[in-house]
Amino acid sequence: MASDAAFMAEALAQARLAAEAGEVPVGAVVVHQGRVIARAHNAPVADHDPTAHAEVRALRAAAQALGNYRLDGCELHVTLEPCAMCAGAMLHARLARVVYGAPDPRTGAAGSVVDLFREPKLNHQTTVTGGVRADECGDLLKTFFRRRREDQRMTAQPLREDALRTPDDRFEDLPGYPWPPRYVSDLPALAGLRMHYLDEGPSDAPITWLCLHGNPAWSYLYRRMIPVFLQSGGRVVAPDLIGFGRSDKPKRDEAHGFTWHRQVLLEFVERLNLQRVVLVVQDWGGLLGLTLPMAAPQRYQGLLVMNTTLGTGDAPLSPGFLAWREMCARNPGFDVGRLFARGNPHLTPQECEAYNAPFPDAGHRAALRAFPPMVPDTPDADGAAVSREARAFWEQAWTGRSFMAVGAQDPVLGPPVMEALRSHIRGCPPPMVLPQAGHFVQEHGEAIAREAVGYFQP
Repeated sequence: MASDAAFMAEALAQARLAAEAGEVPVGAVVVHQGRVIARAHNAPVADHDPTAHAEVRALRAAAQALGNYRLDGCELHVTLEPCAMCAGAMLHARLARVVYGAPDPRTGAAGSVVDLFREPKLNHQTTVTGGVRADECGDLLKTFFRRRREDQRMTAQPLREDALRTPDDRFEDLPGYPWPPRYVSDLPALAGLRMHYLDEGPSDAPITWLCLHGNPAWSYLYRRMIPVFLQSGGRVVAPDLIGFGRSDKPKRDEAHGFTWHRQVLLEFVERLNLQRVVLVVQDWGGLLGLTLPMAAPQRYQGLLVMNTTLGTGDAPLSPGFLAWREMCARNPGFDVGRLFARGNPHLTPQECEAYNAPFPDAGHRAALRAFPPMVPDTPDADGAAVSREARAFWEQAWTGRSFMAVGAQDPVLGPPVMEALRSHIRGCPPPMVLPQAGHFVQEHGEAIAREAVGYFQP
């Protein structure tokens, strides 16, 4: 028969599901004759139901499974000491035993505040065991509430006078993008600017997929790949570069520079203490991202690289890129959604319009104007020297695994550019080629993500 610790592990898995859904991370399982017959996690926010605690939901499911509202002989294992409501439900269900993990000094009804289970006037007595895997259960709760406090603090971060912030209502109900925003603003390089990022999945996942977008995209670009990574048990971190997405947008084009954006990303990786990272890059996500691992190689175990390059300044830029740069200079107010629609005819109008969401007017578009001329095109250009160092790192020092995917229809960073890049990545196998995909290959990303999960999983 499984031990209390083993059943609590299943309850912890449910608690993590609650955390991923933005609920207080409490999970519960009901055990009958040594077998789990019901699993549940907190869902009062999602269900608009104040009674939808993990314990109550698990009791409901168990009663359905047994066909009886009395759960004689059953045990309930829950990650947090039950509150008075849940304790009452357990007693009413005639549970034989309750096992909990972390104590709850504010609302616990198994001894921390009151002890309903030892009330002699009640007509049923339930045995209680507390403290099973208490540290793990407590740490999960502490992490959740710490993140929520940080998110609340960052959401309230005042806006710098030399920057703009896209209104939140432009990001409401975007198709395929359900994840809650997170913010950081106290990185030294940000100097008070607020940077948005997604952080989904368990913090101790075997793989952290660090997804870096390019210009003129934002983290929305990874919405087709993120679910695949999460379903495999991974963690996904996807920041919006400053000037893009939900991040703050400096008003001046001159605020943007290669070295500065790279420093922001270096500090971001350090702040989140990312480990076991598979670096996922495309476009400017690669121009910047490919220079990161050499600064902390112990953090990185893999590379998923798509339609990008290194800006070393000692090789001519591709004709396709020069044409893109010229188009941006001639037409600085180009329609971002239309650009995505042109190369991805399978997108809905709503998906295309989501790419316009961060940029309501010309004042919000400084990064879109600044990034094309920022690509290092001479040996002494900003970022060229560090990109040459990165090239040497990938050629000589990289020890992780690499996976390349190429959108064959990309006129800017297509197969010829990617083959040249592959020659500089030690041990990189031939690429996965997507014949119908263009520059924004992530819009065909489910297949890439599935292949990558199989390739990189331990």
